[in-house]
Amino acid sequence: MKVAEALQLRADLNRRIAQLGERLNANALVQEGESTPEDPKALLRELEESVKTLEELMYRINLSNAGTRQDGKTVTEMIAHRDALRVKIERYRSLISAASQGAYRASRTEIKILPAVDVKALQKQLDALSRDYRETDNTIQALNWSTELPE
Repeated sequence: MKVAEALQLRADLNRRIAQLGERLNANALVQEGESTPEDPKALLRELEESVKTLEELMYRINLSNAGTRQDGKTVTEMIAHRDALRVKIERYRSLISAASQGAYRASRTEIKILPAVDVKALQKQLDALSRDYRETDNTIQALNWSTELPE
């Protein structure tokens, strides 16, 4: 199984575990003399099995990410770099948006409000960060589809 397939399976397991949690909560209480629509004990067994499978899968994915290298960097390092870029990009976009409100004043006697940062230069930096993010993400995706998950 390729790492990318394992990542899809992990997402499916996470959704399944969330659904099991909802189903467990819906079957946690029952009126005296009645029975629940689903057996909570069976749901708990299914939850335990799903979490165990998820744990093993996460271990194997992390093992692969720590051992797979491209250009001297592990996939784990690339993921950390990509995630840090995402945070930076969000902050830059927010700053550019705030600073782009532009200079304004209602009349000549009012105080003029100007951007405190160079929006054009920030936009160039944002473009470079976005390009780095895309390239890093593409590399990670390519490695995920070409790397076998360790047993």
